[in-house]
Amino acid sequence: MTDRTTTPAPLVVAVDGPSGSGKSSVSKEVARRVGAAYLDTGAMYRAVAWHVLDAGVDLGDAEAIAEAARTMELNQSTDPDFERVAVGGTDVTAAIREDRVTDVVSVVAVVIPVREELRRRQREVIERAGRIVAEGRDITTVVAPDAHARVLLTASEAARLARRSGQLAAAGAGQQDAEALRGRVSGRDAKDATVSTFDRPADGVALVDSTELDFEQTVAAVLAAVDQQAGTPAVKGQ
Repeated sequence: MTDRTTTPAPLVVAVDGPSGSGKSSVSKEVARRVGAAYLDTGAMYRAVAWHVLDAGVDLGDAEAIAEAARTMELNQSTDPDFERVAVGGTDVTAAIREDRVTDVVSVVAVVIPVREELRRRQREVIERAGRIVAEGRDITTVVAPDAHARVLLTASEAARLARRSGQLAAAGAGQQDAEALRGRVSGRDAKDATVSTFDRPADGVALVDSTELDFEQTVAAVLAAVDQQAGTPAVKGQ
């Protein structure tokens, strides 16, 4: 009897966007619907930040930060339904979302050798997966410029701040001071913008503005962009 089971065709979807644009939750759902793995590259930068803080590395020493990134043992799940990040065997899934990490992640992320090391690791994950949705800030332009589909997901600052506030509240963080929240969201964007471009789409990158869209509409818009660029139906079962 002939085995008619076929391996799903390779599909790399690159999604970039500013803080609070919804790229993580939307990318996870897109990955589920197209039967793909999911890579949160922002979690990798947070893992380095946690590692640097845990090891007591001087935040003013760029070379020491870079060396910490190069030698860091990182294990990260790519299952859109299961989030786990471990550094050196220590589960840091929750710890990398703490304020102390959030407050220094941009310091780490703007160190060019750190970006080079993490980009190398990201490309390895993408190549191994074959079928994956990878999201971050420079995936469409630097990490995976040849992805089958590339999308820049954005929204107005007001919408992004409201969403991030809701996410924090849902996570039990309580009410956030408006200025502190703006500093963490817009402030990080401003710092990261010095080393990557995610405020406008590069040539060939589809723009999805979710300011006036709900979650389901945003997912549908991204899937439509994937279908258009990849040239094949994106949703499982189609």
